[in-house]
Amino acid sequence: MPARYAADVPKEGSQLERYARALNAVEINSSFYRPHQRVTYERWAKSTPDVFRFSVKMPQSITHFARLKNCDAMLDRFVGEVTGLGEKLGVLLVQLPPKLAFDEQVADKFFKELHALIATPVALEPRNASWFAPELSDWLAKRHVARVIADPAKIDGGAEPGGWEGLVYYRWHGSPKIYYSKYDEAALASLRRRLDKSRTRGAEAWCIFDNTASGAAFGNALTLSEKA
Repeated sequence: MPARYAADVPKEGSQLERYARALNAVEINSSFYRPHQRVTYERWAKSTPDVFRFSVKMPQSITHFARLKNCDAMLDRFVGEVTGLGEKLGVLLVQLPPKLAFDEQVADKFFKELHALIATPVALEPRNASWFAPELSDWLAKRHVARVIADPAKIDGGAEPGGWEGLVYYRWHGSPKIYYSKYDEAALASLRRRLDKSRTRGAEAWCIFDNTASGAAFGNALTLSEKA
């Protein structure tokens, strides 16, 4: 975490332990690039408070290389690893490459296989316009898949929720400069209202800040958490 926020978190413990005493959730992105052993996930779970939850990003070997096809063995391995988090596993994030268009047969088979292995809620971040056709929101909802609400949204509809209404998952990457820009109080207040509205209707609401290049993400998360 950025040094300028050191005073906002406890001084003792590992970085994860310190982080988990200030915020109540984290998104693991390293799992996208390389696998982690089950014992590693178990250690992370043990080092965080009971209320803390993890979102885990699915490996690129499944989403980008296999492109959701013929990945039974890879899914088995991934699920076997992440379930080391136990009840602290809150969400599985499935981010798709921009060129991966919607293929109903492939997508249906993939989500059926995933749900057969694990009951954890799924947040899907598609980045191809074909996934945002109006009828696909219902298609995803029937498969208990929530579409990520992204900022900045590069595709029409990307800034609005879609799919399964039991989960809302915001991924804010920094705007206007992606990965860099800090969100101001007005943007955070608007986001807070949207999160509160989702929780009021009974949905599980997540917000992950990904504007990390300038260190703004941690500060934005702290501000949102303090006033949520």
